[in-house]
Amino acid sequence: MNRIKQFAHSLKHAIRGLAYVFKYEKNFQNEIGVGFLVVLGMIFFDVTKAEMVVLFFVVFGVLIMEILNTIMERVVDILKPRIHPYAKLIKDLMAASVLLSAILAVVTGLIIFAPYVAEEFHQFML
Repeated sequence: MNRIKQFAHSLKHAIRGLAYVFKYEKNFQNEIGVGFLVVLGMIFFDVTKAEMVVLFFVVFGVLIMEILNTIMERVVDILKPRIHPYAKLIKDLMAASVLLSAILAVVTGLIIFAPYVAEEFHQFML
């Protein structure tokens, strides 16, 4: 029973962390919104299970990178609260990692959804 209590305690902390980024991080909120649109697209276009898995991986990858970016920003703010060139560089590098994961997600989404959209467009034009 002790392990269940430990797990529940850990889960409470994780949910509190998710609530924090959802409440205070605008980019995370935007990415959740885009992720919701991707899920709607998966339902509408009836994508394959393999495509669904890939889409979930890239969406969650972006969200995870955004959380890691938030973590690094807070750590840098604690360690170097005044302006320091490395503090700015660390924040810029983390932002770049989020950007690259978002680009990967967009490209993946385009590769997966483009044929479905083209087929819908073709059907519409007939």
